[in-house]
Amino acid sequence: MMNNSAEKRWRFTLLKNLEDSVLSLLNELIMAKNAPKSLKSAYLIRASSHLETSILKLRLCLELKITNETKIFQIQAKTAEAGRMLGG
Repeated sequence: MMNNSAEKRWRFTLLKNLEDSVLSLLNELIMAKNAPKSLKSAYLIRASSHLETSILKLRLCLELKITNETKIFQIQAKTAEAGRMLGG
């Protein structure tokens, strides 16, 4: 079992990593929006990858119970919507 200090460090690391994934996703979407048509698909593929990674990190947060379940479910609903828009 982890001590309190190790648990806090793990929580911070995972949440920071999740934040970085979401920011990378947003960056790829902005690049896709502004890219010439021939380059858009590459940015969208990378954005999709970041979205999928973010979803997995959210599930890990839920399984490890390191943040509020209600907030995680709200975020998951928004990521599902983003996924539908990205896939469309």
